[in-house]
Amino acid sequence: ALQGAKGRKSSGCFLIEGEKLCAEALKAGLTIETALVLSGFEGSELAMALCAKAKSAYAVHARVLEAVTETKSPQRALCSARIPGDGQAAYPLVALDGVQDPGNIGAILRSADATGFSALLGPGCADPYAPKAVRAAMGSLFRVRPAQTEDLAAELRRLRAEGAEILVSALDGENFFAHEAPAQRLVLIIGSEGRGVSEEVRAEATSIVRLPMRGGAESLNAAVAAGILMYGLYRGRPTGG
Repeated sequence: ALQGAKGRKSSGCFLIEGEKLCAEALKAGLTIETALVLSGFEGSELAMALCAKAKSAYAVHARVLEAVTETKSPQRALCSARIPGDGQAAYPLVALDGVQDPGNIGAILRSADATGFSALLGPGCADPYAPKAVRAAMGSLFRVRPAQTEDLAAELRRLRAEGAEILVSALDGENFFAHEAPAQRLVLIIGSEGRGVSEEVRAEATSIVRLPMRGGAESLNAAVAAGILMYGLYRGRPTGG
């Protein structure tokens, strides 16, 4: 049931597939509800730690794990965990406006984790706790817990009043690499894969930038563009690493 939004909403849980992500969930201190481990694997260090934290745990045949997961590669462990509360929308912030592909959501969260950004999801975005998003984030979802809002434009208006620079990515913007060094209070907006940033959100921009294209491509995948932009902005900020 956790493969679908209805099952996640009714239970308040989400699915975590595979040994690496289960280990990341334990490290992040998530509340583990149920653990399934492959028969013969239950004596491993990970399986014992996972089962010790879970409210219920079962050693099962491989076909059970295959039935529960979407991945083609065989898994030796998976679990369900409580969906944590929203994270804090702290600076620097990447805000997503209608990004509908859960794989892109997960990949953007992974880049945000790498560059020290927090995340804010506006209406129309895919569920960050959908299995595809969880897998794409590779554990970063557990560290960069996104905040969510039903009115992204209003939230940006509030942040702008605080003095934040609202940087919108759009095909008609100025060259990103010629843009001035970013402000300390920075919000980067990434729009949907099909229509880009909505007019309501765009109206809150203090700057509109684009990634220059040398070849014939008109645009980049949303997650790729977000990663390039976050790393470009990361270079312009003092960091500890």
